[in-house]
Amino acid sequence: MTRSAPLAGVRVLDLTRLLPGPLAGQHLAHLGAEVIKVEDRQLGDYGRELGGTHGATSHFFLGLNRNKAFVEIDLKDSREHAQFVELVRHADVVIEGFRPGVMKRLGLGFDELVAINSAIVLCSITGYGQDGPLSDAAGHDINYLSYTGVLHQNATRDGDCAMAGLQIADLLGGTQAAVIGILAALFDARANKRGRHVDISMTDVVFAHNVMAIAHVNECGAAALPGQQLLTGGEPCYNVYRCADQRLIAVGALEAKFWKTFCVALGRDDLVSCHWSQGQVPGSAKARAVTDQVAALISAHDLAYWIDMFAPLDCCVSPILTAKEALSHPLFAARDMVETVEGALGKSLVAAFPIRFVGENRPRSTAAKARGADQALLGQFVSR
Repeated sequence: MTRSAPLAGVRVLDLTRLLPGPLAGQHLAHLGAEVIKVEDRQLGDYGRELGGTHGATSHFFLGLNRNKAFVEIDLKDSREHAQFVELVRHADVVIEGFRPGVMKRLGLGFDELVAINSAIVLCSITGYGQDGPLSDAAGHDINYLSYTGVLHQNATRDGDCAMAGLQIADLLGGTQAAVIGILAALFDARANKRGRHVDISMTDVVFAHNVMAIAHVNECGAAALPGQQLLTGGEPCYNVYRCADQRLIAVGALEAKFWKTFCVALGRDDLVSCHWSQGQVPGSAKARAVTDQVAALISAHDLAYWIDMFAPLDCCVSPILTAKEALSHPLFAARDMVETVEGALGKSLVAAFPIRFVGENRPRSTAAKARGADQALLGQFVSR
């Protein structure tokens, strides 16, 4: 028997721009919610042009706004403000990413929204939260990471910070936490007809997930040294190595059994005892020496050689792929994780919605649309 999507019947109003909020809205859409993206009539979502070379759209935008309806509303115009109020009356969730106080100034703060719809869930995504000393401060992913200790740890032994290619605070702190908060509040709202204001601080969320670094402070009374801990490059069993062709492999042999298999495969049984579980101290001179020896061995052959060698072995060794290689890798093909969506830029490859329900088909994507493409649907939401 075919089951309805988990969020079928839920209506979400997405006022957000750029990355965290739009992707949260897209996740909810893939779970079955009707997501209406509300863009203002001036700039709209300026993510449409971020990195784009095709005019008023970009692959970035298309990757974050699938499966949504699109309308334009000027919230400062009294007539159109009234249209949004009617949307709220018939909605379950509002997601916004303005600075604290903006919704209130628009007459759409939480108190105003629950007066319209007592069960409404308002999710506010900001860098530093709805209150606190930095609540009004501007910021981006790099700033949020810098406050939490994450950027300090994401560095070499020399302390040179590396720029993460994945926007950790935006996606973990903004997108994922927002979805969790919305679903929890929605669960209660459906049961008790009372809404909630979900306050998502991207910095708070990253800080709360920086578990290893905070544990080290508790254990040692000081911050961990960058690049010298168990999971940051201080051990040969958990490290990155360069091959003869300059490609890279990742070794994640944290458990002694995996490290033993790895060393035996390299013909270096003598290194089996050089593992953190045997008392080797991460970041120590001995650990660095063993890392250098392994690096010399790996550098003797191309990536393809090592892939062939380690593929049948159970020791947590993997090639470091480019994004283009990942899109065509058998792992994601077998999991049906890559979709082709046809939209404003022709055919685009996109990552499919990653959450699966056993025995059910993965939700498919429809392309993001032009601004105001579904403006006619506003006529459905009028005062009765």
